[in-house]
Amino acid sequence: MRPIGRIFAAAAVGSMALGLAACTTSTDSSSSSSSSDAKPSASSGSAKVDTSGDAQDWEKAAVKGDGTKTIYLVSKGFQHRFWQAVKEGAEQAGEELGYKVNFVGPQDETKVTEQTDQLKSALDSGPAAIGFAALDSKAAADLLTEIQGKGIPVVAFDSGVESDIPVTTVQTDNKKAAEEAAKHMIELLKGKKGSVGMVCHDSTSTTGKQRCEGFKEYFKANAPADLKLLDEQIAGEVTKAADTSLSIIQANSDIVGMYGSNEAAASGIVQGVAESGKDVTVVGFDSGKTQIDAIKAGSEAGAVTQSPVKIGYYTVKAAVVAINKGELPKVIDSGFAWYDKTNIDNAEIKANLYE
Repeated sequence: MRPIGRIFAAAAVGSMALGLAACTTSTDSSSSSSSSDAKPSASSGSAKVDTSGDAQDWEKAAVKGDGTKTIYLVSKGFQHRFWQAVKEGAEQAGEELGYKVNFVGPQDETKVTEQTDQLKSALDSGPAAIGFAALDSKAAADLLTEIQGKGIPVVAFDSGVESDIPVTTVQTDNKKAAEEAAKHMIELLKGKKGSVGMVCHDSTSTTGKQRCEGFKEYFKANAPADLKLLDEQIAGEVTKAADTSLSIIQANSDIVGMYGSNEAAASGIVQGVAESGKDVTVVGFDSGKTQIDAIKAGSEAGAVTQSPVKIGYYTVKAAVVAINKGELPKVIDSGFAWYDKTNIDNAEIKANLYE
């Protein structure tokens, strides 16, 4: 029988997902994940991008539009607050630069076909530019070729696309961020010996692969011989990640650490560890209420946060540069940072956290 706490947690996650789906709108937006009369989404709590400093060279070509053109962003979903924060950043840039922003995504990050259909709808709407966060880096190859053929610039965001068609990719350096998580895991487990488990959120997107590979490679190269890294398990939903992590813990009596590669995977691990009753060091990725509460309570050691608002902001701004035929770097790095109980309330960290 599944513990009552898990049932409540799963119900809360489901309610949140439904709530996000029901309230997800953007300027001139429509989505299979939102209704046409939906209200604007509640704030993620993320700060707006600070534009008071000096702009990067590529940003200077972002000429303000007249408000008539649309930039269409196809994300990986709405089920995590991460994507709401990305949406907020995209809308901030749209408002500043005079472009409508249509932000859509599939019901969850397993719906590759649904996302491909949304990319086709984006193309059919005739936007000025398209932002695309690929669930499967190869699945949309033919559509991207068609989009290129119509002269519509594509900006990849969050997750790279195995194609030369995107004019740039706005993303966290996921491999280095995962290495940072592994570095802290090793430090946290100093003096201990045993197994370390991994729950990765997917094995098809560039993001998923890099966050797994980065952690594995750094850990294997730098961890002492007394720490053994187990093969990764894939689980992209909270309840599944909780079940998976509990199974890993039950199958490995010497387990001392667990790493989750995104909000859902890490949140599931927090639940699985709590159900197991074992003392396991948890290191996560991204943010979300479960992780924030767990870090403050001490049941999660820490996590690596991206800058989701900046990802959305830079995606739209890069799209405007591309529309104006400006020069863009191959990759626009949106940054990352390690946070734990000691710095979670610092202003620079809080600006990148969302519930």
